[in-house]
Order: sequence, then structure tokens, then C-alpha cells
Amino acid sequence: MDAIDRAIILATQEGLPLVPQPYHAVAQQVGITPADVMARMRVMLEDGVIRRIGAVPNHYALGYKANGMTVWDVADQRIDELGELIGKLDFVSHCYQRPRHLPDWRYNLFAMVHGHDRAETAQKAALIAELLGDACRAHEILYSTRILKKTGLRISG
Repeated sequence: MDAIDRAIILATQEGLPLVPQPYHAVAQQVGITPADVMARMRVMLEDGVIRRIGAVPNHYALGYKANGMTVWDVADQRIDELGELIGKLDFVSHCYQRPRHLPDWRYNLFAMVHGHDRAETAQKAALIAELLGDACRAHEILYSTRILKKTGLRISG
């Protein structure tokens, strides 16, 4: 990563500018062409310097008030296969594995589901349960009770 890549990261780590041509705005700030910004970001993405370029919606502002972390007890040897299946659902914003803490916590697969109300979220969780079938031994929905500020790693200028 060189000084220009670092400048691009600094210019975008709070998000792309909310303008019709965000890469043009970043290019102007950094002093290179928009094509160079896009090419450099593509390389940084491929090299793992940045993890993703994507929208991060505010679900509450969009009317999704019943946000639930669905937690699932599935066989550890099938976690990759099942996690990939669930993670591809359009209503799951993120899906990942976490360790069990037996005997108190049996769940190892987590999938965030957003709904306008709890009934909608529960309906989506039921679809996940249907997909998991016999692989699911138990599950719960843990509803959000407050909004936390979500940020990734930040570097300083």
C-alpha cells in the first residue's frame, strides 16, 4: 500500500461520498483520476487490504424495527455448508459461526434478520428453519433493543 492507497482509504473509510459520482469526488480529493481510484480500490479489495465495498443501510430508517439475531444449533461438521446456504438469503444481512459455550449456550450459527415487525422477522426465521431441516436442533431469535454505532477499523491521517 502506497501513499495514494492510504489517501483513498482515508477518504472513504467513513463511506463513499453521497453524491452522484462518488469516485469522482474521491479522485478530486486524492488528486488522481476516477478510473485510477476504482482500479486501486479493486486491487486493494483483491489483495485483502479492504474487505468490501458496499452499502450499509440504516435498517431502522428504512422501517425495519424488528431486527433479530437468529441463533441456530447445527452440527459443527456442517457449519460451513449451512452457513453458506443461510448467508445467501436476501433477507440475511450477515451470517457467521461462533463457538458454543456449553452447557449454557448451545448455538453456533448466527444470522441477522431484519423485519418491519416481529411477526415478519419470525416468518423469515421459520424459512431458515425450513431450509436447515433436520440439521437444526434448536434456535432462538434475539431481538435488538437499542441501536449501536457500527464502525470498522479506522486509520488516522
